[in-house]
Amino acid sequence: MPFNILRLLRRARFLSARRRLEWYPPFWLMGVKVVELDDGWMRVRLRLPLNARSRNLGDAMFGGYQAALADPVAALACARQFPGYSVWTRTLSLDFERPGDTDLELRFEFDPAQREQIRLDLERRGRSTPEFEYGLYVRDGTRCTRVLCSVAIRPRGYTASRRP
Repeated sequence: MPFNILRLLRRARFLSARRRLEWYPPFWLMGVKVVELDDGWMRVRLRLPLNARSRNLGDAMFGGYQAALADPVAALACARQFPGYSVWTRTLSLDFERPGDTDLELRFEFDPAQREQIRLDLERRGRSTPEFEYGLYVRDGTRCTRVLCSVAIRPRGYTASRRP
């Protein structure tokens, strides 16, 4: 069996969830640091450093770095809340409202009412596609990027039905 760093990180229970997230290869390469991560992933704060690799020609954070950080967060939170389901990012949209000209902080909060609605959807329909809004913030607390993300939560082994 070939070496798989993701499998190793997933099984490394001696590492904290914070450390496993920081060592996730794309995050590690971007220098992401966990600022806050509660046990149930109801609240997540991640710092994305502005440096020579992440800076664009306008001296602000390259949008691809922001997208790479924002992409898995809502899906990981859903996977933590609803184990036993296949979970993935279905759509991701970023609105760059202003330049991210400092280190950025991603702030994600899982609303308990939304969590309950997802639970009801899974009970009734066996699937759910919730939408989340979160953001990336510059050092002074101003939001620079609005993130809209929909997450597919499906039974394991799910395949979409094909319509002619």
